Amino acid sequence: MTRLGETLAAYQARDPAARSKLEIFLLYPGVHAIIYHRIAHFLYCHNLKFLARFVSQWSRFWTGIEIHPGAKIGRRFVIDHGMGIVIGETAEIGDDCLIYHGVTLGGTGKDQGKRHPTLGNNVMVSTGAKVLGPFKVGDGARIAANAVVLKEIPPNATAVGVPARVVRIAGEKVDYASRVDQIHVTDPVQKELQAISSRLEFLERMMDEESRKTNQ
Repeated sequence: MTRLGETLAAYQARDPAARSKLEIFLLYPGVHAIIYHRIAHFLYCHNLKFLARFVSQWSRFWTGIEIHPGAKIGRRFVIDHGMGIVIGETAEIGDDCLIYHGVTLGGTGKDQGKRHPTLGNNVMVSTGAKVLGPFKVGDGARIAANAVVLKEIPPNATAVGVPARVVRIAGEKVDYASRVDQIHVTDPVQKELQAISSRLEFLERMMDEESRKTNQ
């Protein structure tokens, strides 16, 4: 009950649309998915694999959120909306993490053993992002919307793009999971394209000036 209370409080703190804990408990599919997962994970750890999988599939049917019974999930985990989320068997999620709909914490093939990502504490994974592979996303990291993350992300960093690139937040330590702004992040690819475009404009002006001098 303590963990459930913590989870409801975390939803209430991070969702401006949440009006009461009772509403969250009764109507939020993310909360239902977490409750079902706690049951499925207990059964999984006691070698009742079929029953564990049955509970997880039942949860998927009702919530649209698929969490493998083997996944390890920390405290105060918040799933916003949740439809289309997939969390693999060897995935690990730390405390105070926030995940949006359409997120995949998946593997990259048929490898045995650890094959899904580990999220540290206070990690935010935004809408549609894919985190694929057995690496760690460091504490306080942010994964931008629709990013495809294929390698380790350091703590307090932002991953943007396809494939994702890291933008460090120099000298700033922020609880990123509590910030729900998914779009106002720096895209390093866009910066490079802007630099190339500026360079091309400069060269075009130089060529025009040389052409005018030649014609004179």
